[in-house]
Amino acid sequence: MKKYNVGIIGATGMVGQRFASLLENHPWFEVKALAASSRSAGKTYEEAVGNRWAMKTPMPENMKNMVVFDATSDIEKIAGLVDFVFCAVDMKKDEIKKLEEDYAKAECPVVSNNSAHRHTKDVPMIVPEINADHTAIIDAQRKRLGTKKGFVAVKSNCSLQSYVPALHPLMEYGITKVLACTYQAISGAGKTFETWPEMVDNLIPFIGGEEEKSEKEPLKLWGKVEGDEIVDATTPAITTQCFRVPVSDGHTAAVFVSFDKKPSVEEIKEKWNNFAGEAQRLNLPSAPKQFLHYFEEDNQPQIKTARELENGMAVSIGRLREDTQYDYKFVCMSHNTLRGAAGGAVLLAELLTAQGFMD
Repeated sequence: MKKYNVGIIGATGMVGQRFASLLENHPWFEVKALAASSRSAGKTYEEAVGNRWAMKTPMPENMKNMVVFDATSDIEKIAGLVDFVFCAVDMKKDEIKKLEEDYAKAECPVVSNNSAHRHTKDVPMIVPEINADHTAIIDAQRKRLGTKKGFVAVKSNCSLQSYVPALHPLMEYGITKVLACTYQAISGAGKTFETWPEMVDNLIPFIGGEEEKSEKEPLKLWGKVEGDEIVDATTPAITTQCFRVPVSDGHTAAVFVSFDKKPSVEEIKEKWNNFAGEAQRLNLPSAPKQFLHYFEEDNQPQIKTARELENGMAVSIGRLREDTQYDYKFVCMSHNTLRGAAGGAVLLAELLTAQGFMD
């Protein structure tokens, strides 16, 4: 595999920093450009981030002295330096949509962590183990944009990564309805306990827009490519509640599910333990060897011990049991800034690269 030159748009934010850390020693990708707002442009990456570096590992040495580009005015320069970019900017949704399409029109593919394009009909929103076939829509998107190479692909919302992967192998039993309550870490808001002391010993029963995303986005993941668009699935019916909790990293979900054809506990565990997706079949560098891990202990999975499982790219499941209102209930957990954000986007980029879309 040749080395691909990549850029990080929104490099100074928490997800941008996570991209920098994950890409430091990536076997396929090498960071050649960093971009942020006009406030950071012209500074070195170390100067632009200052004391806001939030990762547990140090800032990559080879990026410290890179001069940060202006994400909006230096598109042509960046496109000339890289094969594609990762995008994690903090802007208004309409501004993000335009920015990402501007990069695509400069023949620079975009792998986005942002939500702006998740419901654009010809933009694939992909979890590589679930709907890798949705990359087929890229040809239609390129036709609309008038590009030969450029396109936009996005990853799904971070909280979905905790429970949708556990539901996916069970779809053959005809899932009819799902209730999911998510308990989401503060890093999902780009915060730490130092920058958000109000979250210590606190719980906030509302995250703006999160419940709508959690109820609608899975239906796109389970949808089908038809002509020039992705048509959302119509089932299952999903309802959610989303809470912000005093946890640094890791989203947990309490899940309740009903089926047309109710499987046994043993059948469900067998599906989870043996599930593998396209990321595993292609042996992508960031893919967990085993995507879904079921814990038999009553008090597992716990965030402190399970969030780093398989380099933070696996999903942990536990407490599967029958329910009085639904058929079954269980809990799930995933690392929200690894599998749920930057790591999921890197894995998506690996899939696109392996399928030839970055050449």
